Amino acid sequence: MEKQSIKLCILLSTLAASVQTYQLREATVYWDAAQKSVILREGVMETEGGAYGYFNDTLLLSGWGVLEICAGHGGTAQEDETTFFLAGYLEGYLTAGQMFSHYSNMYPQLLKDDKVLNPLKRFLSKQDQWAREQVKLRRHSDPLWNHLGLILAQLDGLHAGAARWAKSKHREPLSAFALQFLNGVGDLLDLVPALTPRSNSSTGTGAFRMPGMGHCTALIKVLPGYENLLFGHSSWYTYAATMRIYKHWDFRVSDTHTATGKMSFSSYPGFLMSLDDFYLLGSGLLMTQTSIGVFNVSLLSQLGPHSLLAWHRVRLANSLAHSGEEWAHVFSRHNSGTYNSQYMLVDLNRVSLGHSIRDGALTVVEQIPGKVMHSDQTQALRRGYWPSYNVPFHVEIYNLSGYSVMWKRYGEDFSYDLCPRAKILRRDQAKVSDLHSLKHIMRYNNFKRDPYSKGHPCKTICCRNDLRPRRPRPGGCYDTKVTDYQMAVQLAAEAINGPTTQGGLRPFSWQSFNLTTHQGLPHTYNFPFVTMRPTLHRP
Repeated sequence: MEKQSIKLCILLSTLAASVQTYQLREATVYWDAAQKSVILREGVMETEGGAYGYFNDTLLLSGWGVLEICAGHGGTAQEDETTFFLAGYLEGYLTAGQMFSHYSNMYPQLLKDDKVLNPLKRFLSKQDQWAREQVKLRRHSDPLWNHLGLILAQLDGLHAGAARWAKSKHREPLSAFALQFLNGVGDLLDLVPALTPRSNSSTGTGAFRMPGMGHCTALIKVLPGYENLLFGHSSWYTYAATMRIYKHWDFRVSDTHTATGKMSFSSYPGFLMSLDDFYLLGSGLLMTQTSIGVFNVSLLSQLGPHSLLAWHRVRLANSLAHSGEEWAHVFSRHNSGTYNSQYMLVDLNRVSLGHSIRDGALTVVEQIPGKVMHSDQTQALRRGYWPSYNVPFHVEIYNLSGYSVMWKRYGEDFSYDLCPRAKILRRDQAKVSDLHSLKHIMRYNNFKRDPYSKGHPCKTICCRNDLRPRRPRPGGCYDTKVTDYQMAVQLAAEAINGPTTQGGLRPFSWQSFNLTTHQGLPHTYNFPFVTMRPTLHRP
């Protein structure tokens, strides 16, 4: 009887914890022009507001929080800059608690050497100052700078909204640097090494640095009769980054150069972009990415603050581009050389299911310091699939970034055609016929039996670094997002948060990795796929 009562107490406490972790918060914000201040109304979504929306804090229940914000749809006309500021303010206020936790988790992951902190602060401050000066000088003559002004207004709003929440909780607000840090997480992957004092003797590889973990696997698949187009992405990084928020934004923008103000994307607290990247855009473009290693250290000398960070340029291209080609041109401007990646743009406007796939349906864009290249790879879609796995496709990018040298030194893991994921995707992509089979391949990890994995839990589609017998680390493939043509048109997708359990792999738990900061994160990850779609009705 005593054992039963103990079990009942545990069950009730678990349920109570679940109730506490589930919190739906709604709010509306207005701009008071006379007082030059924000009026915040909690607990209501009023469509006449400057911005309105909700945050569903369901991370510990489903693996994802969900944020949806509509801005600029009220009856009263407002400046675009006000629309973006209010959208940022509302997001900052609704998600500030998660922003604090995510910053606590990510800071020790990226800043392991205190010597880098001050150089990084100086770099980000100079970059921000330069960008704002350019906006003032050129916003009336160049749509790019006008729109960057809107993005920076959104960032300012995010900072102000989070500060208002902190004040209500009697907490010290997040600093401007913390906001720059969070939004620049991808850029910091290249910026921190570039700013870290380095001696050749410490690397032992001369002008080439040893590889880190690749970030992400992507697959775009077209069925044999063009019956459907399937689009999937799995992120790889530290498991400390698993504080996930799926975001739906709908901003009404009066600037006629804007391609869309609607986007749905996988994201994180305090981020005004995806990072993964996985975007479904109102323009009909779908975008995803896998990162590129820059092993040739000499390229990092080209990094400077008078440039636009990758997160800025992704946002600009997403908002201004009507096609993959146009996206590439916008993104190429003022290349910072940070968060170097292969970007894939699918243009649904050029896909007619069952009929044709027109040129421009798939544009592949690759960036390294000093160079951005793009090409139309629609022919690959017509043949069936496009894979992406952290190895550059364009030969010039491949050679300049140092992959050819790495292949000679370390083997075929650095080969575009023969690395493990290239082989596995070439072998198994033909099995993908629907969302179910797409999910299966994007979560695939059979490292103990797959000959191409050679017993390594990361030489596969969905890495589990925590399962390495020697020096296991809490990192690897920690999410998957999938969609198809019909869902993407509605800006809908399915997403799962957490390392793969496919093939009987044990769910990841923080129990063995308690030394890694993981504030506010689930203890164990065993979540299902969740359907994500915008729900708010716009007036």
